[in-house]
Amino acid sequence: MLIAVVIILIIVVIGLIIYNLSIHKKIQTFRNINQKINNLSVVQDFMTAIGETTSVDDKIKKINEILIQKYEIKYSTIVVFDGAEYVVKASNVDQRHWNSLRSLQDVELFKDSISTATPKYVTVNDEKERLPYQQTEFGRAKSAIFFPLYIDNVYIGYWIIESGVPHDFDTVDTTVLEVIKDNIVAVLKTVVHQKTLESIVRQDLYSGLYSEEYLYGEGRKIIDQYTISTVCMFRINNLEEINLNYSRELGNQVITDLSVYIKQNISREYVFVRYMGPKFVIVFSGVDETGVANFLNDLKENIDKMQIRLRDEDDNIIDETQVAVPKVNFVISNYYKGTGLEEVLKKQEQYLDSQEHREESDITRI
Repeated sequence: MLIAVVIILIIVVIGLIIYNLSIHKKIQTFRNINQKINNLSVVQDFMTAIGETTSVDDKIKKINEILIQKYEIKYSTIVVFDGAEYVVKASNVDQRHWNSLRSLQDVELFKDSISTATPKYVTVNDEKERLPYQQTEFGRAKSAIFFPLYIDNVYIGYWIIESGVPHDFDTVDTTVLEVIKDNIVAVLKTVVHQKTLESIVRQDLYSGLYSEEYLYGEGRKIIDQYTISTVCMFRINNLEEINLNYSRELGNQVITDLSVYIKQNISREYVFVRYMGPKFVIVFSGVDETGVANFLNDLKENIDKMQIRLRDEDDNIIDETQVAVPKVNFVISNYYKGTGLEEVLKKQEQYLDSQEHREESDITRI
């Protein structure tokens, strides 16, 4: 009888163990699924941040904020080499500590991590200790994980997360952190082209206008505040003729006077740039084609009446006999937020540069 009871108890215990293992496995599976869902959510938030009409630096800061919020990270800092020096692109650490945070590539502790492209975990055992890379700060961070960042096998900076608790990352799932790191790299790789555009924007000497690249960075911020806008490209069709028959100086004067006149007659909400050579672009933000066409008709009438002479720095006419009358050809198109602005401009440029339209002085919708 006693033996039977023992056997039954053993069977019950074994059954409970199997049941508990099954429950544990299901919980672990649920956690893994939940983690994957959370990671997908973070990736979606990353993509949303990339798509926002903000500067590259603002996007990186937004991404860092997402990391801190979604994964409850105490301190998170992203440092990138900009070609000249290491720059803290995003951090929730007090700025007084940024000098040490942007110099971690020089710390012996992390050099091996950088050369092998592997993360480095550092912590202290005593609250009175400080991490090796900390110079003046004692109480802020007691544990940290350093992640070197690479784009196409080229080292571009690092991501470091920190905690004020010793050994706080001892049991952290590093595979999740590696996924986050890869997402950071993907974002940096995506926005590098935008950063290039932002850095090569120049202001034209004669028109005082920004170059074409401005349209795809800061200009797009203004344009994409509206669902629909009208893009106008115009060409001074006789600029080459003015340069040849009179002088390049008079041609430059035409560019200056025409740009000043148009700038004075359009709203600051509109984006006006020198596109290339004799071509210029005005984006009428939030205005439909009909309203723009009526405005351009009046503008063109006044441009057709302009008689431009070469002047000195004091605005005195240098030569009364040299008079230039600009011939301007306009083309307008709709632009919808989120679509390819460059495609609209390419189509307009092809139209204005085609031989059959090179001598026109008109306003055309395409």
